[in-house]
Amino acid sequence: MLKYIIKRILITIPVLVGVVFLIFVMLSVVPGDPLTVMMGEKVKVDVIERLSKTMHLNDPWYVQFAWYLWNALHGDFGTSYKLMRSVSSVIANAFPKTLMLAVTAAALSWVIGIPAGVISAVKKNSIIDHLFMGFALCGVSLPAFSVGMFLQNIFNGILPVSGFASPMHLILPALVLGWNAAGTIARLTRSSLLEVLEDDYIRTARAKGLAPVPVIVKHALKNSLLPVITMMAIQISSLLSGAVITETLFSIPGIGRLAVDAINGRDMPLLQGTVIFTTTVIIVGNLIADILYCVVDPRIRVEGGK
Repeated sequence: MLKYIIKRILITIPVLVGVVFLIFVMLSVVPGDPLTVMMGEKVKVDVIERLSKTMHLNDPWYVQFAWYLWNALHGDFGTSYKLMRSVSSVIANAFPKTLMLAVTAAALSWVIGIPAGVISAVKKNSIIDHLFMGFALCGVSLPAFSVGMFLQNIFNGILPVSGFASPMHLILPALVLGWNAAGTIARLTRSSLLEVLEDDYIRTARAKGLAPVPVIVKHALKNSLLPVITMMAIQISSLLSGAVITETLFSIPGIGRLAVDAINGRDMPLLQGTVIFTTTVIIVGNLIADILYCVVDPRIRVEGGK
């Protein structure tokens, strides 16, 4: 188990460094002088020269990347051009809001998606199955911005439709994100459970006279949830990385909204910081998903340790 975990961690390190490098290069070639953006067009030449030297902007690109990577490893992503604050502190202030939204949406999707998938599998090809899967398909297919605007129009005056002042402000955006995630969970749970129900040991349990509920809950559901657990871990890491459209639509000052503001304001350090942070969250989430899958299924642990 420990060998498998160490192996997965070692694989993620070069991936993360490569992603940081690509982001650094892509955002570094964006037209525009960062010092002019930060201090305005009327800044003096000697000030620009002094700051360029201090910020290593005159160094070769590989030297700049080495400095950036060294500072990033110490949690320093630079200073925001527009906010004139540490990018790390800005992200630290925005992330708890995204965390609350992601956890609420994920919990909602699991509470709805798993039971819906189980019921659809048990009632295969029935009206309930078609109803649940149609609802799940709508959640997966409909764009988040259209669902969000629809809910804003329906519940305007009943629930808060923008801002982040109280837990009530989480209801609508969590519904938008949760419905999409629940649709994926429901469809995956249904297909996985239907496959497990055809296995020989399920037929044996039924032949012994076990009631349908114990057969499904104690035998079939445990094995059918293996791919679902992986999807759940990946989903929450994606939600934590920042729901850009939802946070922008509902004016939630989270990571996604921060990235949009950085793009609009040409704030490259802030944009680099948010992109690298969200990428790191996704990579760590995938690593956790691999570890969880390994814990639940010992066969993966044996094969991965070879």
